[in-house]
Amino acid sequence: MTNSTLHRLSRLVAALAIGALGFGTALAADPPAKAPAPAKAAAPVKTAAPGKVPAGNKECIECHEELKEFHDPGKHKTVACTECHLNTAEHLKKKSVRPVTITDPAKCGSCHKNQFETMYRINYERPARSEKSQLTGVSPNPAWEKLMGPHGFTKEHNMPRSHAFALYDQLVVDRAFGGRFENKYGWGDLARPGGNFNIWDVLVDKYPGEPHKAFRPGTAAAANPVCMSCKTADHILDWAYLGDPDPKAKWSRLSKVQDFVKDTRHALNCIFCHDPHGAQPRVIRDGLIQALTRPEKDTLWHKDAKGAKIDVKDLGQRGFTRKIAILDKYDTKLQCGQCHVEYNCNPGTDPVAGKPVTMADARTNHFPFKEVNDLAQHYRDLKFRDFKHAITGAMLWKAQHPDVEVFYGSVHDKEGAQCHTCHMPKAKDPKTGKTFTSHWQTTPKHYVKEACLGCHKAWTKEQAVYTVDSLKGRYFGKLRKAEYWLTRMIDKFEEAKNLGVDEATLNTVREKHYEAHIHWEFWTASNGSYFHNPRLADQSINKGMEISQEAIKILEDATAKKRTVAAAPAQAPAPAPAAAK
Repeated sequence: MTNSTLHRLSRLVAALAIGALGFGTALAADPPAKAPAPAKAAAPVKTAAPGKVPAGNKECIECHEELKEFHDPGKHKTVACTECHLNTAEHLKKKSVRPVTITDPAKCGSCHKNQFETMYRINYERPARSEKSQLTGVSPNPAWEKLMGPHGFTKEHNMPRSHAFALYDQLVVDRAFGGRFENKYGWGDLARPGGNFNIWDVLVDKYPGEPHKAFRPGTAAAANPVCMSCKTADHILDWAYLGDPDPKAKWSRLSKVQDFVKDTRHALNCIFCHDPHGAQPRVIRDGLIQALTRPEKDTLWHKDAKGAKIDVKDLGQRGFTRKIAILDKYDTKLQCGQCHVEYNCNPGTDPVAGKPVTMADARTNHFPFKEVNDLAQHYRDLKFRDFKHAITGAMLWKAQHPDVEVFYGSVHDKEGAQCHTCHMPKAKDPKTGKTFTSHWQTTPKHYVKEACLGCHKAWTKEQAVYTVDSLKGRYFGKLRKAEYWLTRMIDKFEEAKNLGVDEATLNTVREKHYEAHIHWEFWTASNGSYFHNPRLADQSINKGMEISQEAIKILEDATAKKRTVAAAPAQAPAPAPAAAK
């Protein structure tokens, strides 16, 4: 066999293997063109002399007075406004001509090279579109489909991977846009090095001009502008507080999401956590800001004596309310909590009124910011449920990714550790020897020395990993037990309903289904909870199992009563009265 024949054969086998694995709608043939290289850090910005503010900045600050308190004491005061804002000359001549704000992280990377390069480093141990419902996943089938039907997450619910793909993955996942967007270059393009890229360099809209809908079988069109807001901040200057509709704001909760995403480019911009004018730590997710400032003062942050203090700023320069919150110190429980958090971002149902809650309602951009044991009552008070279960008819809740809520109150939290302690430790530049914060937010298994052994000095790396894996095994075992009891409850419910058990009893069980579901699904949606707070996970999952068992007992008693009545012998008819003589 010649080398050319072997080459052709190997290409055929590879294409067939990729097709068999479901990589796209067609076999992975050669891409139609070479994919563009990922963006590199921009050229270094030009700064003024040390401590000197560029002359042009003063003219900007005279009008944009709300930025003065960020800019003047900040670390970026020697950086010219024109480094991050284009079209400024035209803007100065005519105020109605808006400058263009650069939100590309590569601009920040021009000065913060190490942070930029580590932020967009890919973890090749986390493949794309690896579904949680696989046999070894956190919520395997067949239980997943039965417990979550007919929610859109049953179409595709994946394990997390590198932050670089947060925006890209949301556009191609089967549950979000119905198969509208595809990679121009095929699945092979996923192996590209680096991660900071303009998504429209690699994605194409296969159905331009069509409304938001499912285009292919097995997909759903469940995306909306709020759910995109933890993937990108490219739209931040055109979005009013909470996404409320405003004639002066380009985008809102009610915007057509297929148009909204065309105005985004980059995943997880630096400006989520770092104020661009002064480099102060901050948060920008309006749902989180609303939670931290609501009068009830009922969030986990309000109970955290060590938490950062916040200073909420109303930046309404463009004629509509827009808020950010500046922190007095870095607090990654808040900063990571902009996205690694349970929040409502979907339309649903008011279970009291029995009416739809549409995207016009601010409840569709809402952060509880509470621990798992408080969620059932929180959503009762909010009068919101996500979906109606396909079999029981129970009005249920759908979790997002409640990671920081798990960590609050944990052993490591009490010891002063935060998200960055283990996921973003200090690193050294091998060329300069300077220390910087790694922005490769990956599993601490890649940082065992920095994340674990500094405190656990008697451990080896192997002992640390062994401990983590042991906690994970116990956690997965508990979840499988919870799924057994939940699915058994659903089977018993179906049996009871078929036997004609009364609606009052079924409604009691539906509410127990809601509570038991929370104590299971919360943990399938969170990441790394077996390590973040194993005690809380244990307590909550066990609690959910008990609630399922209580519901099963109610159903078994009701069905037994029904069967007893059905099995009782029919009474003989009373004898006819004797005829009168």
